[in-house]
Amino acid sequence: MRKNARSDVLTMEQIARTPKQLAEIIRSRRKQLNLSQVTLGATNHIRQSTISALENFRTDLRLGTLLDLIAALDLELVVRPRTKGSASEIEDVF
Repeated sequence: MRKNARSDVLTMEQIARTPKQLAEIIRSRRKQLNLSQVTLGATNHIRQSTISALENFRTDLRLGTLLDLIAALDLELVVRPRTKGSASEIEDVF
């Protein structure tokens, strides 16, 4: 666990192998920061409906929009060799 300077909360690295898992991470982080979808969207000029669709796994996003949301949540995307756990094992964490 590491302390996040922006929000003063402890966070753990999370693995996302599916769009659903990534959506859950984004939703959890937004709630952890006590941000509404409207407030988060206003930071990067992203409509609330776009954030809602992402969090409910109902849309495909442009990569730039996804990266903007991740940055607004004070997160970063890390690409590394895949670990041995299956997607379903990772999903059990959520």
